[in-house]
Amino acid sequence: MKIYHLSHTDLDGYSAQLVVAHYLSGVEFFNANYGKEIVEKFDQILGKIDENLQTNPDAKSLVLITDLNLLPAQCEKFQTQLAQKNAKILLLDHHQSGAECAQKYPWYLLDNSRCATKITYDFFSAIFGEDEELAKFVKVVNAVDIWLKDESEFELGKVCLGMVSNAKEINKIMFEEQSREYINFLLNKIFEFQNLSEPHIALDDALHAIKKSFFNSDRNDTLSNLISDYVVTLLGAQKERFSIQYEGFKGILTYNIGNVSVIGNDFLTRNPDMDFFIDVTSKKTLSFRANGKVDVSAMAKNLLGGGGHANASGGIFIGFKDANSYEAIKSQIEQLINLKTQKADNEI
Repeated sequence: MKIYHLSHTDLDGYSAQLVVAHYLSGVEFFNANYGKEIVEKFDQILGKIDENLQTNPDAKSLVLITDLNLLPAQCEKFQTQLAQKNAKILLLDHHQSGAECAQKYPWYLLDNSRCATKITYDFFSAIFGEDEELAKFVKVVNAVDIWLKDESEFELGKVCLGMVSNAKEINKIMFEEQSREYINFLLNKIFEFQNLSEPHIALDDALHAIKKSFFNSDRNDTLSNLISDYVVTLLGAQKERFSIQYEGFKGILTYNIGNVSVIGNDFLTRNPDMDFFIDVTSKKTLSFRANGKVDVSAMAKNLLGGGGHANASGGIFIGFKDANSYEAIKSQIEQLINLKTQKADNEI
C-alpha cells in the first residue's frame, strides 16, 4: 500500500511527519496551510495516485492527514474521490473545530487533549512499538503545541517552535522538497539536546552552527553566503522553469527568495546566460537586479512605475495576488509584462 502524508506547516505538522518516517518507509510527504492550500495539495496527491494506478491498476493507497482539520464538504468530497481510486483516508488531529466531522466520519480521529504529533506517535507506536528517544521528542512538541507551561519540556519546545517558524532560508513554494528536508534536518538535531540539563539554552546557543552545518558543502563561510550558494545552485538546476522574458532579455523570477541583493547578484554571476533577476514577495513588492546587461530601473519604471538604479531597482505590483503555487505567481508577472509590452506597441 502506498501512503501519502499531508500535514500542517508548523512544528506539530512537520513533527508528525518525522514520527511517520520513523515507523514507515516509502511515504510521500506533502505540507499545507489552511484554506485552499489543503485542496490544492490533496489534488496533487490524487494526481500521484492516478500515476500509480496507471502502472498498477490494483494498487491500494492511503492518504494520511495530520494536524489539519477539514470542513464537512471537504470530508465528503475527499472520501468520495478516494473511494473511486481504491484508496482510503485517515485523519489524526486535535483541533476542536473538526468535531462535527469527527462525529460523522469513522476515519476522522480527533483528540484535543494531545497535539497531532503525540496522536500520531501513540497511534503508530501501539502498532510498531515504543521508542524512548522519539517519545521524549514527542513530549517536547506536545508541551509547546498545547501550551503546557508547567511541563519540563516546555522551554525546549519554545525554542523548537521558533526554529521551525523561522526556517525560511529555503522557500517552500519554489523548493518544497528541499524546504521539508531542511526542516526535518533541524528537527532531528533536537534529539542531540533533549537529554541535556538545560536543553533549551544549549539548542538556542547552537542553532546558528546547526544551520551552517546544513548549508556547508565544501567550505566554511558566513551563513548568508552559504545560503546564497545553496539557493543559487537550486535556481541554476531549474532555471528554465523559473525563466522569464522581457523585451528580448532573459531573466529569472523568484518568490520570497530573501536576501535578494546577495542571491540575485550571485546567481547572475554564475549564470551569464541570464540578464536580470526579479523577486516578487507576498507583500506585492518586486525587486529587480541586473549585472550590466539591462537597465532594470527602466524595467521597474515601465512595469510598476517604480525605479532605482540600473542594476538594482524595485516597485509595487498593486494587482498582485499571493498564491500557493509558483506557476500561479509566475503567470501574473508574465501577464503584467505582456500587458505593458502590448501597451507600448500600441503607442508606437
